[in-house]
Amino acid sequence: MLRHCLKLMWKRKTRNLMLSLELLLAFVLVFALSAAGVRCWQLYHEPVGYDYRNLWTVSLNPGDGQRMPKDNDLYNRLRQAVRELPEVEQAAYITFSPYTMATMTTGYGRSANGPEEVIQTMEVSDDFFATNDMTPLAGQWFSSADDGADAIPVVINRHLADQWFPGQSAVGQTFNSYETNGPGARFRVTAVVEAYRAKGELDPTADIILMRHVSDSKLSNLSAMVLRVKAGTPRSFETTLQRQLKLVRNDWSYTISPMADLRASLLKNQLAPMMILAVIAAFLLAMVAFGLFGVLWQNTTRRIPEIGLRRAMGAPAGAIWRQIITEQMLLSTGAMLAGLALLVQLPLTGVLGEHLNWHVFICALGLSMGLIYLLSLLCSLYPGWHASRMTPTTALRYE
Repeated sequence: MLRHCLKLMWKRKTRNLMLSLELLLAFVLVFALSAAGVRCWQLYHEPVGYDYRNLWTVSLNPGDGQRMPKDNDLYNRLRQAVRELPEVEQAAYITFSPYTMATMTTGYGRSANGPEEVIQTMEVSDDFFATNDMTPLAGQWFSSADDGADAIPVVINRHLADQWFPGQSAVGQTFNSYETNGPGARFRVTAVVEAYRAKGELDPTADIILMRHVSDSKLSNLSAMVLRVKAGTPRSFETTLQRQLKLVRNDWSYTISPMADLRASLLKNQLAPMMILAVIAAFLLAMVAFGLFGVLWQNTTRRIPEIGLRRAMGAPAGAIWRQIITEQMLLSTGAMLAGLALLVQLPLTGVLGEHLNWHVFICALGLSMGLIYLLSLLCSLYPGWHASRMTPTTALRYE
């Protein structure tokens, strides 16, 4: 039967061309949406590097567009003020709050004469890692023991360690910030962390350097605090915390948020474009389904003499039904094979990088092929059933 269906399809290849193109476009559309969804699922399940639960953030704003002052005494007084609250277990400073779209990058040179590499950078205080309940993969966190060191201590993620120091330990390695007139500040790796994705679960893994805050450095100042509070702390704690901070600097404004709220808001914003694309894709697939159903119905009507002749020769109704469905499945297979020949070039060439790695490609391919087969099956069921109910006398009356 399969060979017979292939012969029939080849003889009607011109008539099936538009239908094949329609299926090809639908397959590419579904593949693109599936790949985006699988990539988001993959990123969501990769380690973020910290647990957002029981973490709150405080954004510090001096007002009138002023920069944060380089005043260690002020930082200590603010930290001491929040630690006096019974709900606060730990407090640390950071360049900006996690789960925001803020990004800071700095140019670094792996060697004195090496090319510049722009890498995400965050400046953090010594108690940052304890506040986030982080554990190093190798080495140890920087602390007050590093005061007066000849190089600024930093913590890097495993992604950067594997790239810069393949096959060797990154702990103890040094590098410089990039300056046009020569090497800049010198840094030493004290620990390696699995990951730290400041933009949350849907942020692709990238190289990042967590740098120890040095009061006399030329780097950007700290502008946020991360607090670990006791489990079950109510949202009303925001008022108490706000009042406590105002006791230190009443002229500043403070934006206080549980990190869970920031996470929910960011995820909503990140997923909004995909939801819009999914709705558009659903409408397009519905149009494809209606078009496919209409073409199959028209093709079945044109084949009334052929079907009537087969019934007159003793073909059962089930054989006619299976023939119509099989032909449609073969047509869908041909269209998807043509699409696959084009799409497979993307992971082979690496043009989309990790956004379309082989795991994402294979999963998206399986999902999109399954959906196109399901769509083809549903659209061919009724035309196939209608053709199977046809009798030889119906074919004789066909004009």
